[in-house]
Amino acid sequence: MVRSLRVAFLILVLCPPVLFAADRSVTLQDALQAALGHNHLVSGARFEQEAAERGAAASRSRYFPHIFLEEGFAVSDAPVRVFMMKLDQGRFTLDDLQLENLNTPSSYRDFRTAVTLEQPLFDLSIGYDREMAEKEAERAGFVLAQRREDVGLAVYAAYLDVQKGRATLAATEKEVAEARESLRVAQARSREGTALRSDELRARTFLSESEQRTITALNDLRLARMRLALAVGGEAGESLDIAEELTSAPVRLSENELVREALANRSDLKGGEKDVARAEAAVGAARSAWFPTVYAGASYQMNDRDIPLGRDNDAWMAGVNLRWELFDGLRRSHDQARAGAVRQAALQYLEQQRKEVVLRVREAALRREEAGKRLEVARHALLAADEGMRIVAKRYENGLATMVELLDAQSALNRSRTGLVERESDYLLATARVYHAAGLFLKETVK
Repeated sequence: MVRSLRVAFLILVLCPPVLFAADRSVTLQDALQAALGHNHLVSGARFEQEAAERGAAASRSRYFPHIFLEEGFAVSDAPVRVFMMKLDQGRFTLDDLQLENLNTPSSYRDFRTAVTLEQPLFDLSIGYDREMAEKEAERAGFVLAQRREDVGLAVYAAYLDVQKGRATLAATEKEVAEARESLRVAQARSREGTALRSDELRARTFLSESEQRTITALNDLRLARMRLALAVGGEAGESLDIAEELTSAPVRLSENELVREALANRSDLKGGEKDVARAEAAVGAARSAWFPTVYAGASYQMNDRDIPLGRDNDAWMAGVNLRWELFDGLRRSHDQARAGAVRQAALQYLEQQRKEVVLRVREAALRREEAGKRLEVARHALLAADEGMRIVAKRYENGLATMVELLDAQSALNRSRTGLVERESDYLLATARVYHAAGLFLKETVK
């Protein structure tokens, strides 16, 4: 088992150029720009915005006249239908007035070609429908903006994961080197007869465990690079490396300023406001159903007995039509009440959303402060573990400490190293989450 682990470790150590030969290195700015252009979540939101904008444009088309072309064919021996067909075609004669021909006409056919125009003159629902569609398009724009913020934070976190993976790998490699040195000292003392055989066995086992952790760190780093490539819009299985190390920076705004910025800038809040505005327009649309509609219309038609689109005779018509629904079984009353309830629901959701945003900003600020304290503790812990390891190693070489004490000190140092890597990454991510909670992540990050 130990031998197989060591073989696997040597393969991974000697072959990283093969494993990561396809890696491209990118800066954080390059990764963010690529994600905002190619990430599928952003692209999907962009298409949703386009669809909403097309819907708004379609709603405005109701203001313009609608023109229809119709072609119809009919055959009948009904007296009234035959009578009208002949009149439309201009083929009516005196013989058609004979009683026998009027009462029992032979079957007759008619091709009717018509061009019809319809123009709204007064219809309040058109304006409200247009307003609802435009508010929906604006809301889709804010959904896209929020999706960009979310994807930007995800890319930042993936970038940090690669940075953390590289630091963890470096820590485990140092751990392997130190474990080898402990094994060398144990072997030397065993040969000199100043140490037990069990010390050498413990040191060898510890080295194998360290090599196993290095294999895990290598795999974690490779997966982190693949996740980064996927976050920026790459294909599954592609790998992307980082070209710079991210460092922490102070948050330039106070907690109260962050709250104000969040309430003013967060795209999801602006989207909620558009939901309220859309609900207001829906109330107006429900109210408009109580008013009449007035439409103008005109048509030109040709009739022919024998061929479609033929012209035995033609005629035209123009007019205005007023339509006013006087009773509908209380449907409009219920529709108006429903629209009012939807508006109140949108207002309640928006108010709750605002409160949650304030809480998230304050929570992010507190978590960042907490992460800063943990980072400070991790730095001190590493200094203490490093000094403890130095002392115990010297004592072991002089026969004043046991192998168990040496390996315990080594384990503490290893935990302190990886713990510091974790705390540094946590602090960077906590800072990014503060800006994300305030709706300022891309503004503060993308240069």
